[in-house]
Amino acid sequence: MDDAAAKRETELADHYRHCEAALREQELDLWLAGLFAPASARPHLHAIGAFAAELASVRARVSQPILGEMRLRWWYDSLEAAADSEGARAHPVADALFDTLDRHAIPREEIVELLEAHSFDLYDEPMESLAALETYCDRVFGAPMRWRAIAIDAQDASRQEEALRCAGRALGLTSILRALPRHLAQGQRFLPVDLLARHSAEADFAEAKATPAVAGALAELRGEARDNLEKARSAVHGDGPARAALLPAALIPLYLGEMERKGFEPFHTIAEPAQWRRQWRLWRASRGRGI
Repeated sequence: MDDAAAKRETELADHYRHCEAALREQELDLWLAGLFAPASARPHLHAIGAFAAELASVRARVSQPILGEMRLRWWYDSLEAAADSEGARAHPVADALFDTLDRHAIPREEIVELLEAHSFDLYDEPMESLAALETYCDRVFGAPMRWRAIAIDAQDASRQEEALRCAGRALGLTSILRALPRHLAQGQRFLPVDLLARHSAEADFAEAKATPAVAGALAELRGEARDNLEKARSAVHGDGPARAALLPAALIPLYLGEMERKGFEPFHTIAEPAQWRRQWRLWRASRGRGI
């Protein structure tokens, strides 16, 4: 190996370590779940996770939508540029992500779909329908879960496609419910208009009041999350290595259970389960006891 190649290998390894540190800080559940994946795949899981976390945080980092659009535009432009472009090389997450995409033949058009979905985050327009929210979850949560499965074992990932789709949707719905207080504080309106209308909850939700109408709308959304989780469990195919990508979904019942306890206030940040409880659930799921 010549000096340039050795220098590049060291640089890339540093960038993967940066992704791991960022993921551990921003998305502890994903980092913990990655501990049960093959060691050779973990750097790629960290890169995918750090990328997804960075995009999810754009709204909180900008003061106006145009600045958020500029951040997303940078990613579009970097995808179109050469893999070894100076701009991508200088960004640790982009460098590690693009290396992961190339190594595992993950379609870049799916990255574009994720970027397009995140444009919704930047504005205060309401989510039009439950179907639109499900599409958002598929692109923002389901696609990265599938990429992680591909990075672990592409052949097994194809066998787990339906389980990954349903698990990603369940994880997305649960994550949005967990983030409801933060979304409201930022002016975001993720709860679907048609869902709120069915429960006559539009005005109540706008005023952030936990009325029976709002409670009914949130309960329906939790039910959708549980239904998708059950579908994912039924769709798991065999015991191949790509199942490790499904592990974050094993934590969904912990969060939904907290939201369903008596006296729960949906407009207050929910308490995080103890780390040992999360690790225990992940370990059980990794041992073949379901997700």
